[in-house]
Amino acid sequence: MHTRNASPDKRLFYAFCALLVWLPLPLASNRAWAWSIMEVWTACLFVLWCWLYFRNKVVISKSCTAARYVLLFFGLWLVYIALQLMPLSSSILSQLSPLSLSHWSALDNNSVVASISVDPKLTQVSLLLGISYFLIFFLTLALVTNRRRLKTLAITLVCSGLFQAVYGAVMTMSNWEYGFFVKKTLYLGVATGTFVNRNHLAGYLEMTMAIGIGLLIASLATESGATTMKRKLLNLFRLLLSAKARLRLSLVMMVIALVLTHSRMGNTAFFVSLFITGVIGLVFSKHATRSMIVLLVSLVIIDILIVGQWFGFEKVQQRLEQTSEMSENRDEVYRYGLEQWQDYRVTGSGLGSFYAVFPQYRGVDVVGYNREAHNDYLQFATETGVIGLVLLALITLVSLTAAILAHYRRRDPLMRGLSFASIMGILAILIHSTVDFNLQIPANAATFVVLLALAWVSLSLRNNKIKSQVSLISQ
Repeated sequence: MHTRNASPDKRLFYAFCALLVWLPLPLASNRAWAWSIMEVWTACLFVLWCWLYFRNKVVISKSCTAARYVLLFFGLWLVYIALQLMPLSSSILSQLSPLSLSHWSALDNNSVVASISVDPKLTQVSLLLGISYFLIFFLTLALVTNRRRLKTLAITLVCSGLFQAVYGAVMTMSNWEYGFFVKKTLYLGVATGTFVNRNHLAGYLEMTMAIGIGLLIASLATESGATTMKRKLLNLFRLLLSAKARLRLSLVMMVIALVLTHSRMGNTAFFVSLFITGVIGLVFSKHATRSMIVLLVSLVIIDILIVGQWFGFEKVQQRLEQTSEMSENRDEVYRYGLEQWQDYRVTGSGLGSFYAVFPQYRGVDVVGYNREAHNDYLQFATETGVIGLVLLALITLVSLTAAILAHYRRRDPLMRGLSFASIMGILAILIHSTVDFNLQIPANAATFVVLLALAWVSLSLRNNKIKSQVSLISQ
């Protein structure tokens, strides 16, 4: 037998899984040194995969073929961001972005550098990050080539979310209050894990819990009906000792951590996305079962009424009730941000340049340093204009459609479960992004990209596990 030669990219796959676990650890990779590691890591994996490809050791997966248009949209988006950096003549720039021309003219009338981006250095940084996200999307499609790898990837992300949940809860409840080897100075008394911001931990948990719920749904098909009391008791004991029970306990612990973040939109996005995806699953799935309905209802009842009450769900509720225009300045940021977008509507001011342009628009009623817009839609709109926003929308909505189609068409429980996870995770971040900036955080943006790719994997991956096992035995 030549089982080792059958998977020449096996080590690449495990290195990719290790990358996904690493990303949230160093402050969500939201530091230059940390995201540089991500960029080098992803580039090395891609180069090694290409080396295997040109040596005919691996082939383009069906998932890559199925997602070819999304890969095209993603590539066009990166090309567009690169165009924001190109030096342009005054006549061309005046047509594309008059305010960008005014910016460069005010700095230096004789400057030879005049680009759409008003901050080329940060746009370069953002472009490199964008290339890494594209490679993560591609590597997910290219490396997840069978059911075993798909399940391994899902379990890896759930374990990563579980670690963040347990670490964040322990730090909060023990009053140790450490982040990534550094004592916390912000968000004391709430769970942040190794993230800096509690809302970003909440966003990460939304996505990893969605994957955990997908795995639970996939496991429902393995249940067998019990006709006698003895059989029911045996099934109960097996359940208590099974991986399914450990997974359910892990989800409970992750919900505890989500509640302990006291993130208003984080908790709202999780339960709203669970409800919407549950409805989609029941309406559009050909294979919805009573077990799936019971599972979804139990998730809501147990997590809200029991876990939430014990671990401070009422504090989240209080924060929601106390939210007002007087206590928040996000409304003012949104208003001034919309004015900024009106001036850079078509081409944007350059990816990553929001903080450089926003001070020109904000009023005296906005205090503090606003590096982010606290609204991913608004920030991408101001930085990349309508062109960039449309391309990002196509990437996301086409992938979401693929996940819904997979949940409707596929009979394989694992594919249906992870298509459910993809739908729920995507919807959770789309909801959360209305008031926060999870997609500006490398660890969360990368995980979101993996969810987009999982939509295509769950749609196109074929169940060849049994056939491969039979062929190996015959050898």
